[in-house]
Amino acid sequence: MPAATSSSAPQTAEIRFAQVASGARIAWARHGRGPVLVRVAHWMTHVEHDLRSPIWKPWLDRLGRGLEVVRYDERGCGLSGSDDVPLGLDASTEELSAVVAATGAPRVALLGQSGAAAPAIAYAVRHPERVSHLVLLGGYLAGLLHQSPSTQTLAFHEASLRLVELGWGRRDPAVQQFFTTRFIPDASQDEARALNEQQRLSCGAARAVQIMRARTLLDVRALAPLVQCPTLVLHAEGDQIVPLSMGRDLAAAIPGARFVTLPTRNHIPLAADPAFELFCQSVSSFLRPERAAPQLTPRERELAALVAQGQDNLQIATHLGVADKTVRNALSSLYAKLEVEGRPQAVVRARELGLDAA
Repeated sequence: MPAATSSSAPQTAEIRFAQVASGARIAWARHGRGPVLVRVAHWMTHVEHDLRSPIWKPWLDRLGRGLEVVRYDERGCGLSGSDDVPLGLDASTEELSAVVAATGAPRVALLGQSGAAAPAIAYAVRHPERVSHLVLLGGYLAGLLHQSPSTQTLAFHEASLRLVELGWGRRDPAVQQFFTTRFIPDASQDEARALNEQQRLSCGAARAVQIMRARTLLDVRALAPLVQCPTLVLHAEGDQIVPLSMGRDLAAAIPGARFVTLPTRNHIPLAADPAFELFCQSVSSFLRPERAAPQLTPRERELAALVAQGQDNLQIATHLGVADKTVRNALSSLYAKLEVEGRPQAVVRARELGLDAA
C-alpha cells in the first residue's frame, strides 16, 4: 500500500497501511533497525503521535537501537479506518496478521501490552511459524467478566463507561485524569498531558466504550498453555490497572515463560522511571542474538555479582573493604566490559551471564 509521510512530527514518520478483509485500512509505522518487534495495538494508540510523545518516543528510541519496532493503530483508532466488524479477539488477531504480513519479515517478535497480550498470544498459537518470541507487559489471561467480579467492581466499571460516554475527547479534566492517574500515577506534568492528549486523539467516545467492553470479554486461558515460542512476561509491581497477581498467573500459564517484576507503579514504564531501563534492557536482551560473554577478572566477577544482587555502592565498598571512590571507578570499568550504560542494564546483563550467583 502507498505510504503517507507525516510533516507534523519532529521526526519523519512514514505511515503505511495494511488492509483487513472488510477493506478497512490499518495504519502502521516502523522505527529503528534490527530484528522486527511488532507492538500489538493496545488501547489509545496513534502512530503519528508516538514520535512527539514523551511517553512513547523514549520507547521507540531506546528499543529502536537494536530492533525494528513496528506499531499500528487498531481499527477505529488513530489513523486506521473503521468497519462494522465486532471488536474482540478475532478482530484484533486479524489486524495483527495483516500488519505482520505487511512488514515482509518471515518471523517477528510480538510485544503485547495490557489488553494486547491476548491477541499476541492468540496469534502466536495460531501462527507459530511466524512468531520468534513473545513479550507480554502488564497483561492478563481473561477480562473482567471472566473473573467473577463483585457487584461493586461491576458498578465501578459501568460508572467508568458512563464517564467516558459523557466526556471523552472533550478535554474534560475529570475524564482524562481518571485514566491518567491510574495508568501513570508517577508521571511528570508533560507525560500526564501527553497521555491526556493521546486519549483525545486516539478515538471518539463511542469507540472508546466499545473497546472497553470488548476488553472485558477477552479470554486466552485455553490458548496460553499452547504457546510454543520463548516468552518473557513483565509486570509493574504496583500496577493499578492490572494487578501483579494477574501477571504472575499469565506467566505461570505459558510453558517456560520468564517473569520479571518491574519496580514501578506505572502501567506504562516511563523514561525517568528506573523500571524503564530494566524493561528495555530485558526486552532487548531477550530478543537479540546472544552476545559473547566478556572476559572478567575474579574481582570483576565478584563485583558484578554484588551489583546483580542489588547492593548499592556503600554496601559493595563495605563488602570488599575498599573506598566508595574505588567502587565507582571499578563499576565504570565493569560497565564498559559488560557493554552497558548504567546499573539497571548491568543488573540485567550480569544475571543473563549467571554472575548473580558468583
